[in-house]
Amino acid sequence: MNRVRYDLSKLDKKKLVIILILTCVILSGFHFLLNRNEVQKNREVVKPEVLTYTVQRKDMMRRISLYGETIAEANIDIAPKYTGRIKDVRVSLGQVVHKGDVLLVQDTGDLDLSILQNNAASRQAEADAKETMATYQALYDKVNANYQHDKTNYERYATLYDQGAISKEELDKVLQQMIDSKSALDTLLNQRMAEETPASVESKLAAWEKSQKGEAMLAKQRDDLILYAPRDGVIGYRNAEVGTIAQAGQKLLSLVDNSKIYVDCELSEMDIAAVKVGLPVDINIEALGNTYHGDVIYVSPAADAATKHYIVRIELKNIDAQVLSGMFARTDLYSLQRSQTLTIPKEALMERNGKAYIFVVDAKNQAQEQEVTIGLRNDEEIEILSGIVEGDIVAVSNLARLKNNMSINAISQESQVNPS
Repeated sequence: MNRVRYDLSKLDKKKLVIILILTCVILSGFHFLLNRNEVQKNREVVKPEVLTYTVQRKDMMRRISLYGETIAEANIDIAPKYTGRIKDVRVSLGQVVHKGDVLLVQDTGDLDLSILQNNAASRQAEADAKETMATYQALYDKVNANYQHDKTNYERYATLYDQGAISKEELDKVLQQMIDSKSALDTLLNQRMAEETPASVESKLAAWEKSQKGEAMLAKQRDDLILYAPRDGVIGYRNAEVGTIAQAGQKLLSLVDNSKIYVDCELSEMDIAAVKVGLPVDINIEALGNTYHGDVIYVSPAADAATKHYIVRIELKNIDAQVLSGMFARTDLYSLQRSQTLTIPKEALMERNGKAYIFVVDAKNQAQEQEVTIGLRNDEEIEILSGIVEGDIVAVSNLARLKNNMSINAISQESQVNPS
Protein backbone atom coordinates (compact mmCIF):
# COMPACT_ATOMS: atom_id res chain seq x y z
CA MET A 1 0.00 0.00 0.00
CA ASN A 2 2.81 2.39 0.88
CA ARG A 3 4.56 1.53 -2.37
CA VAL A 4 1.45 2.46 -4.36
CA ARG A 5 1.28 5.80 -2.55
CA TYR A 6 4.94 6.44 -3.32
CA ASP A 7 4.40 5.80 -7.06
CA LEU A 8 1.40 8.09 -7.15
CA SER A 9 3.35 10.80 -5.37
CA LYS A 10 6.20 10.44 -7.86
CA LEU A 11 3.74 10.64 -10.75
CA ASP A 12 2.15 13.82 -9.35
CA LYS A 13 5.57 15.49 -9.09
CA LYS A 14 6.31 14.75 -12.73
CA LYS A 15 3.00 16.25 -13.78
CA LEU A 16 3.65 19.26 -11.64
CA VAL A 17 7.05 19.84 -13.27
CA ILE A 18 5.54 19.54 -16.75
CA ILE A 19 2.77 21.96 -15.83
CA LEU A 20 5.30 24.44 -14.46
CA ILE A 21 7.41 24.25 -17.62
CA LEU A 22 4.40 24.75 -19.86
CA THR A 23 3.29 27.68 -17.75
CA CYS A 24 6.74 29.34 -18.09
CA VAL A 25 6.73 28.88 -21.84
CA ILE A 26 3.26 30.39 -22.17
CA LEU A 27 4.15 33.33 -19.93
CA SER A 28 7.41 33.96 -21.87
CA GLY A 29 5.55 33.96 -25.18
CA PHE A 30 2.93 36.30 -23.83
CA HIS A 31 5.64 38.62 -22.51
CA PHE A 32 7.41 38.57 -25.89
CA LEU A 33 4.20 39.53 -27.71
CA LEU A 34 3.56 42.37 -25.27
CA ASN A 35 7.11 43.73 -25.74
CA ARG A 36 6.87 43.39 -29.50
CA ASN A 37 3.67 45.39 -29.58
CA GLU A 38 5.23 47.98 -27.30
CA VAL A 39 8.31 48.30 -29.54
CA GLN A 40 6.08 48.60 -32.58
CA LYS A 41 4.11 51.36 -30.89
CA ASN A 42 7.35 53.15 -29.97
CA ARG A 43 8.56 52.88 -33.54
CA GLU A 44 5.37 54.37 -34.82
CA VAL A 45 5.69 57.24 -32.39
CA VAL A 46 9.32 58.16 -33.36
CA LYS A 47 9.41 60.53 -36.35
CA PRO A 48 12.24 59.98 -38.82
CA GLU A 49 14.73 62.82 -39.12
CA VAL A 50 14.80 64.11 -42.69
CA LEU A 51 17.06 66.72 -44.25
CA THR A 52 15.07 69.16 -46.36
CA TYR A 53 15.86 71.66 -49.08
CA THR A 54 13.89 74.77 -50.03
CA VAL A 55 13.43 74.95 -53.80
CA GLN A 56 14.70 78.17 -55.33
CA ARG A 57 15.26 79.59 -58.77
CA LYS A 58 18.96 80.06 -59.53
CA ASP A 59 21.67 79.56 -62.12
CA MET A 60 22.37 75.86 -62.59
CA MET A 61 26.11 75.33 -62.66
CA ARG A 62 27.94 72.17 -63.68
CA ARG A 63 31.15 71.39 -61.83
CA ILE A 64 34.16 70.49 -63.96
CA SER A 65 36.93 68.77 -62.02
CA LEU A 66 40.43 68.99 -63.45
CA TYR A 67 43.29 66.79 -62.30
CA GLY A 68 46.98 67.02 -63.02
CA GLU A 69 50.51 67.12 -61.66
CA THR A 70 52.62 70.10 -60.72
CA ILE A 71 55.34 70.90 -63.24
CA ALA A 72 58.48 72.93 -62.55
CA GLU A 73 59.47 75.93 -64.64
CA ALA A 74 62.38 73.81 -65.86
CA ASN A 75 63.79 70.33 -65.26
CA ILE A 76 66.99 70.02 -67.28
CA ASP A 77 69.17 66.96 -67.69
CA ILE A 78 72.90 67.73 -67.67
CA ALA A 79 75.01 65.39 -69.85
CA PRO A 80 78.52 65.62 -71.36
CA LYS A 81 78.97 66.13 -75.09
CA TYR A 82 82.05 63.93 -75.23
CA THR A 83 83.14 60.71 -73.54
CA GLY A 84 85.79 61.36 -70.90
CA ARG A 85 87.00 60.88 -67.36
CA ILE A 86 85.36 63.01 -64.66
CA LYS A 87 87.96 65.25 -63.06
CA ASP A 88 85.84 67.27 -60.63
CA VAL A 89 82.21 67.41 -59.42
CA ARG A 90 81.43 70.73 -57.78
CA VAL A 91 77.80 70.27 -56.71
CA SER A 92 75.80 68.00 -54.43
CA LEU A 93 72.15 66.96 -54.30
CA GLY A 94 69.85 69.79 -53.26
CA GLN A 95 72.48 72.47 -53.82
CA VAL A 96 71.26 75.82 -55.11
CA VAL A 97 73.18 76.96 -58.18
CA HIS A 98 73.12 80.02 -60.40
CA LYS A 99 73.39 80.42 -64.14
CA GLY A 100 76.98 80.01 -65.29
CA ASP A 101 78.19 78.11 -62.21
CA VAL A 102 80.59 75.25 -62.96
CA LEU A 103 78.89 71.94 -62.14
CA LEU A 104 81.32 69.31 -63.40
CA VAL A 105 84.71 69.17 -65.14
CA GLN A 106 86.02 66.37 -67.36
CA ASP A 107 89.72 65.67 -67.83
CA THR A 108 91.17 68.11 -70.41
CA GLY A 109 94.80 66.90 -70.38
CA ASP A 110 94.94 65.34 -73.85
CA LEU A 111 92.93 68.17 -75.33
CA ASP A 112 95.19 70.78 -73.76
CA LEU A 113 98.19 69.13 -75.48
CA SER A 114 96.37 69.17 -78.82
CA ILE A 115 95.54 72.84 -78.32
CA LEU A 116 99.21 73.67 -77.65
CA GLN A 117 100.32 71.78 -80.75
CA ASN A 118 97.66 73.44 -82.86
CA ASN A 119 98.58 76.86 -81.50
CA ALA A 120 102.18 76.29 -82.53
CA ALA A 121 101.11 75.20 -86.01
CA SER A 122 98.82 78.21 -86.26
CA ARG A 123 101.60 80.62 -85.35
CA GLN A 124 103.93 78.97 -87.90
CA ALA A 125 101.25 79.23 -90.58
CA GLU A 126 100.77 82.88 -89.72
CA ALA A 127 104.50 83.53 -89.96
CA ASP A 128 104.73 81.72 -93.29
CA ALA A 129 101.83 83.70 -94.70
CA LYS A 130 103.30 87.01 -93.60
CA GLU A 131 106.78 86.08 -94.92
CA THR A 132 105.40 85.00 -98.28
CA MET A 133 103.37 88.20 -98.52
CA ALA A 134 106.41 90.33 -97.69
CA THR A 135 108.56 88.49 -100.26
CA TYR A 136 105.95 88.95 -102.95
CA GLN A 137 105.46 92.60 -102.11
CA ALA A 138 109.21 93.30 -102.22
CA LEU A 139 109.52 91.56 -105.60
CA TYR A 140 106.49 93.40 -106.94
CA ASP A 141 107.81 96.75 -105.78
CA LYS A 142 111.18 96.04 -107.48
CA VAL A 143 109.69 94.82 -110.78
CA ASN A 144 107.22 97.68 -110.87
CA ALA A 145 110.00 100.18 -110.22
CA ASN A 146 112.04 98.65 -113.09
CA TYR A 147 109.05 98.90 -115.41
CA GLN A 148 108.39 102.52 -114.48
CA HIS A 149 112.09 103.32 -115.07
CA ASP A 150 112.18 101.53 -118.43
CA LYS A 151 108.94 103.20 -119.48
CA THR A 152 110.25 106.66 -118.67
CA ASN A 153 113.55 105.89 -120.38
CA TYR A 154 111.74 104.71 -123.53
CA GLU A 155 109.65 107.88 -123.67
CA ARG A 156 112.82 109.97 -123.42
CA TYR A 157 114.55 107.94 -126.19
CA ALA A 158 111.48 108.22 -128.40
CA THR A 159 111.71 112.01 -128.17
CA LEU A 160 115.40 111.92 -129.03
CA TYR A 161 114.68 109.65 -131.98
CA ASP A 162 112.07 112.05 -133.29
CA GLN A 163 114.69 114.79 -133.08
CA GLY A 164 117.18 112.60 -135.01
CA ALA A 165 119.51 112.48 -132.05
CA ILE A 166 119.65 108.66 -131.84
CA SER A 167 119.41 105.77 -134.21
CA LYS A 168 116.56 103.33 -134.68
CA GLU A 169 118.64 100.51 -133.19
CA GLU A 170 119.16 102.46 -129.98
CA LEU A 171 115.39 103.15 -129.69
CA ASP A 172 114.51 99.48 -130.32
CA LYS A 173 116.95 98.38 -127.62
CA VAL A 174 115.28 100.64 -125.02
CA LEU A 175 111.82 99.51 -126.21
CA GLN A 176 112.75 95.86 -125.68
CA GLN A 177 113.91 96.61 -122.12
CA MET A 178 110.53 98.22 -121.39
CA ILE A 179 108.66 95.25 -122.90
CA ASP A 180 110.67 92.78 -120.80
CA SER A 181 110.06 94.70 -117.56
CA LYS A 182 106.34 95.02 -118.41
CA SER A 183 106.17 91.27 -119.00
CA ALA A 184 107.79 90.58 -115.62
CA LEU A 185 105.26 92.91 -113.95
CA ASP A 186 102.32 91.25 -115.73
CA THR A 187 103.54 87.86 -114.55
CA LEU A 188 103.37 89.04 -110.94
CA LEU A 189 99.99 90.71 -111.47
CA ASN A 190 98.56 87.53 -112.99
CA GLN A 191 99.38 85.69 -109.74
CA ARG A 192 96.90 87.88 -107.87
CA MET A 193 93.39 86.55 -107.05
CA ALA A 194 90.11 88.44 -107.08
CA GLU A 195 91.10 90.30 -103.91
CA GLU A 196 94.54 91.09 -105.38
CA THR A 197 96.21 88.45 -103.22
CA PRO A 198 98.89 86.39 -104.96
CA ALA A 199 98.22 82.66 -105.26
CA SER A 200 101.40 81.84 -103.36
CA VAL A 201 100.28 84.05 -100.51
CA GLU A 202 96.68 82.83 -100.72
CA SER A 203 97.72 79.24 -100.02
CA LYS A 204 99.68 80.34 -96.97
CA LEU A 205 96.75 82.42 -95.73
CA ALA A 206 94.41 79.43 -96.26
CA ALA A 207 96.68 77.25 -94.16
CA TRP A 208 96.74 79.91 -91.46
CA GLU A 209 92.95 80.27 -91.49
CA LYS A 210 92.53 76.50 -91.29
CA SER A 211 94.81 76.32 -88.26
CA GLN A 212 92.86 79.17 -86.62
CA LYS A 213 89.58 77.30 -87.15
CA GLY A 214 91.12 74.15 -85.70
CA GLU A 215 92.30 76.17 -82.72
CA ALA A 216 88.81 77.59 -82.16
CA MET A 217 87.26 74.13 -82.53
CA LEU A 218 89.62 72.64 -79.95
CA ALA A 219 88.95 75.53 -77.59
CA LYS A 220 85.19 74.97 -77.97
CA GLN A 221 85.64 71.24 -77.40
CA ARG A 222 87.65 71.96 -74.27
CA ASP A 223 84.95 74.31 -73.02
CA ASP A 224 82.37 71.56 -73.64
CA LEU A 225 84.25 69.37 -71.16
CA ILE A 226 83.19 71.83 -68.47
CA LEU A 227 79.46 71.58 -67.64
CA TYR A 228 77.85 74.85 -66.57
CA ALA A 229 74.47 75.60 -64.99
CA PRO A 230 72.19 76.79 -67.83
CA ARG A 231 69.99 78.71 -65.37
CA ASP A 232 69.29 79.22 -61.67
CA GLY A 233 67.93 76.17 -59.89
CA VAL A 234 68.50 73.26 -57.54
CA ILE A 235 70.42 70.07 -58.24
CA GLY A 236 67.72 67.38 -58.28
CA TYR A 237 69.78 64.43 -59.52
CA ARG A 238 73.44 63.42 -59.35
CA ASN A 239 75.11 60.34 -60.76
CA ALA A 240 78.71 61.45 -61.14
CA GLU A 241 81.86 60.55 -59.24
CA VAL A 242 85.42 61.74 -59.73
CA GLY A 243 87.54 59.28 -61.70
CA THR A 244 84.71 57.50 -63.51
CA ILE A 245 84.27 57.56 -67.27
CA ALA A 246 81.22 59.50 -68.42
CA GLN A 247 79.78 58.54 -71.79
CA ALA A 248 78.70 61.16 -74.28
CA GLY A 249 75.02 61.98 -73.66
CA GLN A 250 74.90 60.18 -70.29
CA LYS A 251 72.71 61.94 -67.72
CA LEU A 252 74.98 62.98 -64.85
CA LEU A 253 73.01 65.78 -63.19
CA SER A 254 69.62 67.44 -63.37
CA LEU A 255 68.73 71.00 -62.54
CA VAL A 256 65.23 71.86 -61.32
CA ASP A 257 63.90 75.40 -61.39
CA ASN A 258 60.88 75.73 -59.09
CA SER A 259 60.68 79.50 -59.36
CA LYS A 260 57.39 78.94 -61.18
CA ILE A 261 55.05 75.98 -60.81
CA TYR A 262 52.43 74.93 -63.35
CA VAL A 263 49.66 72.34 -63.41
CA ASP A 264 48.83 70.65 -66.71
CA CYS A 265 45.31 69.20 -66.94
CA GLU A 266 43.31 67.43 -69.63
CA LEU A 267 39.89 68.73 -70.63
CA SER A 268 37.23 67.08 -72.77
CA GLU A 269 35.61 68.66 -75.80
CA MET A 270 32.36 69.08 -73.87
CA ASP A 271 34.07 71.24 -71.22
CA ILE A 272 36.57 73.23 -73.26
CA ALA A 273 34.19 76.16 -73.80
CA ALA A 274 34.17 76.83 -70.04
CA VAL A 275 37.91 77.54 -69.90
CA LYS A 276 39.62 80.67 -71.21
CA VAL A 277 43.13 82.07 -70.84
CA GLY A 278 43.20 84.37 -67.81
CA LEU A 279 40.52 82.45 -65.90
CA PRO A 280 41.35 82.53 -62.15
CA VAL A 281 41.20 79.16 -60.37
CA ASP A 282 41.99 77.63 -56.99
CA ILE A 283 44.31 74.62 -57.00
CA ASN A 284 44.23 72.07 -54.18
CA ILE A 285 47.40 70.05 -53.59
CA GLU A 286 46.28 67.09 -51.52
CA ALA A 287 49.73 66.09 -50.27
CA LEU A 288 50.11 69.49 -48.58
CA GLY A 289 46.46 70.05 -47.69
CA ASN A 290 46.76 73.56 -49.08
CA THR A 291 44.94 75.54 -51.73
CA TYR A 292 46.78 77.93 -54.04
CA HIS A 293 45.54 80.61 -56.39
CA GLY A 294 46.34 80.38 -60.06
CA ASP A 295 45.45 81.54 -63.56
CA VAL A 296 44.89 79.63 -66.78
CA ILE A 297 47.77 80.70 -69.05
CA TYR A 298 47.34 78.27 -71.95
CA VAL A 299 44.61 76.26 -73.66
CA SER A 300 45.77 74.00 -76.50
CA PRO A 301 44.32 75.11 -79.84
CA ALA A 302 43.61 71.52 -80.92
CA ALA A 303 42.76 68.24 -79.21
CA ASP A 304 45.38 65.55 -78.82
CA ALA A 305 45.04 63.05 -81.66
CA ALA A 306 45.27 60.05 -79.33
CA THR A 307 43.27 61.15 -76.26
CA LYS A 308 40.92 63.64 -77.96
CA HIS A 309 41.50 65.90 -74.95
CA TYR A 310 42.72 69.48 -74.73
CA ILE A 311 45.64 70.54 -72.53
CA VAL A 312 45.09 73.36 -70.04
CA ARG A 313 48.07 74.88 -68.23
CA ILE A 314 47.57 76.74 -64.95
CA GLU A 315 50.26 78.87 -63.32
CA LEU A 316 50.25 78.93 -59.52
CA LYS A 317 50.62 82.39 -58.02
CA ASN A 318 51.26 82.11 -54.27
CA ILE A 319 53.60 79.13 -54.14
CA ASP A 320 55.92 78.39 -51.23
CA ALA A 321 58.91 76.11 -50.72
CA GLN A 322 56.60 73.14 -50.01
CA VAL A 323 55.27 73.03 -53.57
CA LEU A 324 57.43 70.69 -55.61
CA SER A 325 57.26 69.21 -59.08
CA GLY A 326 55.24 66.01 -59.50
CA MET A 327 52.56 66.63 -56.84
CA PHE A 328 48.94 65.64 -57.51
CA ALA A 329 46.69 68.68 -57.91
CA ARG A 330 43.00 69.29 -58.45
CA THR A 331 40.79 72.23 -59.30
CA ASP A 332 37.04 72.65 -59.84
CA LEU A 333 35.58 74.92 -62.48
CA TYR A 334 31.92 75.73 -62.95
CA SER A 335 30.06 76.03 -66.24
CA LEU A 336 26.57 77.56 -66.64
CA GLN A 337 24.01 74.95 -67.73
CA ARG A 338 20.79 76.93 -67.35
CA SER A 339 20.11 80.43 -66.11
CA GLN A 340 17.56 80.97 -63.31
CA THR A 341 15.87 77.58 -63.19
CA LEU A 342 14.38 75.39 -60.44
CA THR A 343 16.74 72.74 -59.11
CA ILE A 344 16.85 70.19 -56.31
CA PRO A 345 19.74 68.15 -54.88
CA LYS A 346 20.14 64.90 -56.78
CA GLU A 347 19.59 62.97 -53.51
CA ALA A 348 15.98 64.23 -53.40
CA LEU A 349 14.91 62.40 -56.56
CA MET A 350 13.35 58.93 -56.74
CA GLU A 351 12.82 57.13 -60.03
CA ARG A 352 10.45 54.21 -60.59
CA ASN A 353 9.20 52.68 -63.80
CA GLY A 354 10.54 55.51 -65.90
CA LYS A 355 8.93 58.22 -63.78
CA ALA A 356 10.44 60.69 -61.31
CA TYR A 357 9.13 61.45 -57.83
CA ILE A 358 10.05 63.57 -54.83
CA PHE A 359 8.67 63.99 -51.32
CA VAL A 360 7.31 67.47 -50.65
CA VAL A 361 7.09 68.47 -46.97
CA ASP A 362 3.81 70.29 -46.24
CA ALA A 363 2.99 72.82 -43.54
CA LYS A 364 2.21 69.99 -41.07
CA ASN A 365 5.69 68.51 -41.57
CA GLN A 366 4.19 65.55 -43.39
CA ALA A 367 5.79 63.96 -46.45
CA GLN A 368 3.71 63.97 -49.64
CA GLU A 369 4.94 62.06 -52.69
CA GLN A 370 4.86 64.19 -55.85
CA GLU A 371 5.58 63.23 -59.47
CA VAL A 372 7.85 65.70 -61.27
CA THR A 373 9.30 66.29 -64.73
CA ILE A 374 13.06 66.59 -64.81
CA GLY A 375 15.39 68.46 -67.18
CA LEU A 376 19.15 68.84 -67.02
CA ARG A 377 21.34 66.92 -64.60
CA ASN A 378 24.82 67.26 -63.20
CA ASP A 379 26.82 65.68 -60.40
CA GLU A 380 25.03 67.70 -57.73
CA GLU A 381 21.68 69.00 -58.97
CA ILE A 382 18.68 68.10 -61.08
CA GLU A 383 16.53 70.62 -62.92
CA ILE A 384 12.77 70.34 -62.27
CA LEU A 385 10.56 71.44 -65.16
CA SER A 386 7.17 70.80 -63.54
CA GLY A 387 5.61 69.37 -60.38
CA ILE A 388 6.94 71.87 -57.83
CA VAL A 389 7.23 75.63 -57.48
CA GLU A 390 9.77 77.95 -55.94
CA GLY A 391 9.58 77.86 -52.16
CA ASP A 392 8.48 74.22 -51.90
CA ILE A 393 10.35 72.16 -49.31
CA VAL A 394 11.54 68.74 -50.46
CA ALA A 395 12.98 65.80 -48.53
CA VAL A 396 16.63 65.02 -49.24
CA SER A 397 17.43 62.12 -46.91
CA ASN A 398 15.77 58.99 -45.50
CA LEU A 399 13.58 58.70 -48.60
CA ALA A 400 13.35 54.90 -48.31
CA ARG A 401 11.54 55.22 -44.95
CA LEU A 402 9.03 57.84 -46.03
CA LYS A 403 5.40 57.25 -46.94
CA ASN A 404 2.57 59.54 -47.90
CA ASN A 405 1.21 61.60 -44.99
CA MET A 406 4.03 60.43 -42.71
CA SER A 407 5.01 62.95 -40.07
CA ILE A 408 8.72 63.75 -40.06
CA ASN A 409 11.27 65.70 -38.09
CA ALA A 410 12.38 68.14 -40.80
CA ILE A 411 15.93 69.54 -40.61
CA SER A 412 16.78 72.25 -43.12
CA GLN A 413 20.07 71.84 -44.97
CA GLU A 414 20.56 75.60 -44.78
CA SER A 415 20.35 75.51 -40.96
CA GLN A 416 23.04 72.85 -40.88
CA VAL A 417 25.37 74.88 -43.05
CA ASN A 418 24.69 78.18 -41.31
CA PRO A 419 23.30 77.44 -37.86
CA SER A 420 21.41 80.33 -36.30
